[in-house]
Amino acid sequence: MKRRAILAFMQDRPGVLQKVSMLIRKKMYNVDTLTVCRSRKPGVSRMTITLREDDEARVLQVIRQLEKFTEVISARELDTDHSYWREAAIVRLEIDPEQLDILKKDYTFEILDHKNHDCFFIQIAGSTRMIDAFVAQIGEEHIVEIARTGVAALEK
Repeated sequence: MKRRAILAFMQDRPGVLQKVSMLIRKKMYNVDTLTVCRSRKPGVSRMTITLREDDEARVLQVIRQLEKFTEVISARELDTDHSYWREAAIVRLEIDPEQLDILKKDYTFEILDHKNHDCFFIQIAGSTRMIDAFVAQIGEEHIVEIARTGVAALEK
């Protein structure tokens, strides 16, 4: 399935997030990520929704439905070729320091904290694909806990 990102600007009011999530639930979509932040305009929030869908018509239907909400100012799909998609993750892992040094050759990350000999808290940011590859290379047996932000996307 193709990964899609919908960017919506909406009034910053209580209940808007619930209305949007209920719409997506009614359409039987499984949301990959949902990120919301303030925009540069006071009283306006910026929402990025990522989901997996091959059918262009279904994605357009969700966008049209979003635009019907009085609180939604605009909504559109972001083209992967004309936008940047990034994500961040904080990972607590138990790993040998030498293995961590090997990972530093392929990935850029920040060590936030180091407890005991082999317990590290790491922050990594980049494309979802890159974070997935980092997690796969570490191996699930070394990951104690992981928190991911979800996709933030911006047009070029």
